[in-house]
Amino acid sequence: MESNEAPSTSYTSASTSRSYPSYSYLYPEYTTTTSRPRTGRPGTARPRTGASTIARVENQQVVCAISESRGISPTVGLAFLNLHTGEAVLSQISDSQTYVRTVHKLRVFGPTIILVMASAIDPKSKLVSIIEESMDTIGSYLNPLDRRYWAETTGLDYIQQLAFAEDLDAIKISIGGNYFAVCCFAAVLKHVELELGTTFPYHSLRIKYEPSEGSMMIDLSTIRSLELIQNIQNPKSKDCLFGLLNETLTTMGSRLLRSSILQPGTDAEVLNTRFDALAELASKEDMFFATRQALKPFLDVDRILTALITVPTKPNLQLTEQAINNVIMLKHFLNSIKPVYEALAGAQSGLLTRVQQLCNPRNVEPVQDIIDQMINEDTTYATQPLDLRNQRTYAVKSGVNGLLDVARQTYKEASQDAFEHVGQLAEEHNLSLEAKFDNVRHFYIRLPASELDERLLPPVFINVFRKKSMLECQTLELMKLNQKITDSHQEILLMSDQAVQVLISDVREHMSILFKICESIALLDMMAAFAQLITSQQYVRPKISDTLAVKQGRHPLREKIQSSKFIPNDVYATQQTRFQIITGCNMSGKSTYIRTVALMSVMVQIGCFVPAEYAAFPIMHQLFARVSMDDSIEANVSTFAAEMREMSFILHNIDKRSIAIIDELGRGTSTRDGLAIAIAIAEALVESKALVWFATHFQDLARFLGERNGVVNLHLAVEMGATNPDTMTMLYRISEGPVQEKHYGLALAKVVPLPPGVVEHATIVAEKLERRHERKKRTSAAVLFERRRKLILSLKEHLEQTRAGSLEGNALSNWLRTLQQEFVNRMTAIEEEVRQEEDVMGSDDESTVRGRGDGDGSEETVTSGREERDGDMEMVDAGESVDESDENSLYSDG
Repeated sequence: MESNEAPSTSYTSASTSRSYPSYSYLYPEYTTTTSRPRTGRPGTARPRTGASTIARVENQQVVCAISESRGISPTVGLAFLNLHTGEAVLSQISDSQTYVRTVHKLRVFGPTIILVMASAIDPKSKLVSIIEESMDTIGSYLNPLDRRYWAETTGLDYIQQLAFAEDLDAIKISIGGNYFAVCCFAAVLKHVELELGTTFPYHSLRIKYEPSEGSMMIDLSTIRSLELIQNIQNPKSKDCLFGLLNETLTTMGSRLLRSSILQPGTDAEVLNTRFDALAELASKEDMFFATRQALKPFLDVDRILTALITVPTKPNLQLTEQAINNVIMLKHFLNSIKPVYEALAGAQSGLLTRVQQLCNPRNVEPVQDIIDQMINEDTTYATQPLDLRNQRTYAVKSGVNGLLDVARQTYKEASQDAFEHVGQLAEEHNLSLEAKFDNVRHFYIRLPASELDERLLPPVFINVFRKKSMLECQTLELMKLNQKITDSHQEILLMSDQAVQVLISDVREHMSILFKICESIALLDMMAAFAQLITSQQYVRPKISDTLAVKQGRHPLREKIQSSKFIPNDVYATQQTRFQIITGCNMSGKSTYIRTVALMSVMVQIGCFVPAEYAAFPIMHQLFARVSMDDSIEANVSTFAAEMREMSFILHNIDKRSIAIIDELGRGTSTRDGLAIAIAIAEALVESKALVWFATHFQDLARFLGERNGVVNLHLAVEMGATNPDTMTMLYRISEGPVQEKHYGLALAKVVPLPPGVVEHATIVAEKLERRHERKKRTSAAVLFERRRKLILSLKEHLEQTRAGSLEGNALSNWLRTLQQEFVNRMTAIEEEVRQEEDVMGSDDESTVRGRGDGDGSEETVTSGREERDGDMEMVDAGESVDESDENSLYSDG
């Protein structure tokens, strides 16, 4: 699109940012907001880094103000004003001393400029210091603003004056008691007014209060490592979750999808409403195709409406020209609404019904009447520069201004003269000349370069340059005509401006319904994009429950890009199976398995179906991922430092409402230290009661923690060759228990052409270490006690699920009998192990029982280092004795 077609004001920005549309209009029963503002300013932010571009769809600009209270648990107020999409978002967060939620909010919105109180700069407050550390990833710069501009009364006055009248009461309720957020809103608007020279008309802005607890928190590291928005290897590739889901047809829909992925919702009622709408679109083929067809003509309505509510303090000819463009594009938007209303005829789901009600042509009839009174009915939006200029020229009806028709006649005659001039030159010089137009040169001449192979271009042609196989040039006469046409066009714009400004002023009174329709179109577009995906793939509607259960789940990205058929797997997690240790061979699919869980949880909480035969997910409020992205030897030190920082962040913020995936923790340092750190972190994660998938090559980790309550061992199956035991076949199937294959690293090493004897010698060493390891193994009474406790707690959870389930009659009786028999069998097996342990304790020498010792009981033991809080037992026998010789090879992953 040419520059004069863009629905932006003259305040263009070179920086990028995000918009976060409010969709509270579609859910008035459980939201309290609606309304928003905006403006524009020259972009002065530093260039965006690769990390900061994950939250950007296009060049936008967001001004943010931030302030905080004092105290142990600081309260932080934020206000964001998107200058290109017309939304003001207010938020107030009760944060921790690390300000993790505040920084997350800033990273998601990606403001161009962050306003802080001047008093917080010198001396520098802790919040300002933390924000400065995140500047590169946020892509912003700090700007101090005098304390007097942070006034609650001023902020309330701005809200009273600028918010949509029908939304004012709801906004006042939502901001009640949020002193810091209101002060920040005052600072943002004062900055826009003073620095950018822009104000807003009364009751023309959309304002939204966004509570911090309304969405899942996903930190920047997790966004990058899970490739939610951008592919790690190739930033331009569509092989990321956003690329997979982005079948949207409008800019607003794409913008909403991106913000939804970065901030998945946590309201089960809203999600079920989206699932209903998606199921209806996917099942009604006619409605689906009609909806997709109706969405195609929409422009970026957010920008158009925002440009209409922006009032520059210093009007100029460029703004006048753009104002007429905006009116033409608004007319195009109004004409595009009716097909959406007709496409949704017969809709049953609540969301689609509400969208159809908002898109009822009667809602925009007053705006249509205002435009029809001033603008010619045959005026349409054009994409070509010359066509758009002609549409601007003849947009306003005749009779509005007596001199307007005279200027139009002059413009028409001068344009005809330009075409005739080119035609005369073509005849005179026997050349295939073509008159073309762009916004810089205006009319110019183009001809094929092949026509001048045997002669020179006549001297009448000037400003000649070659563009591929064509020559482009002008003549002195054509340049004179261009100036005459430009003068006539400017006169037309100036004479049309008064009528256009009156029209825009009248339209502003109806901005509320226009913004609501715009938001409904964006949400409909996103749901239709989901429907496009699930109708071409085997996706299933997920259920919102307390249990995470997936049958035949598939990695949404991997199954799309790989040529072979993807092997699906089951997932099941409750509090009794909340910490799942995944072991397996290299390349067996551990990382793919745990990433599948994380990506599905995001898809569910944005309202999309998932690739599986059955899926049930709980509402999670935080998502963490510590995924290895660099296994190179040179990066070991930095990798370990980075993963420790990431794990510190996770351990400080994880709770029972979180989901986390951890991949290959501790491999960046020595094997023994890595194992010790992995055990300590794993035990802390178990205590957090979060749902955790922990992929590792440390087989001892699975043995040490396997008996703890809430821990289960799983592995990705591998089939060893029947005729040749050194060959392996990856099955990519999840199976119970830790990996059983021994020395799988050696088997893989044999594929590599190492010098003769190296792998054979490694095999001999590994077998010796394995025998020594087996001699030191002993099942302790404490471990057996923990097994019984774990079995009883598992029985309790099954009974609670059965009571809440739908089984009745014979099916219930049969299930209970099966459950009883399984419990008795497993408990009997444990009791038998206890008796065998007591026999061994009675017959063996004490030193043999306790491991290799010197008679006084002293020994070096790797323990879990954690006692049960109820004092019933102490897991001090989770490890084994350590020989004075180095046994790191025992724990090596090959």
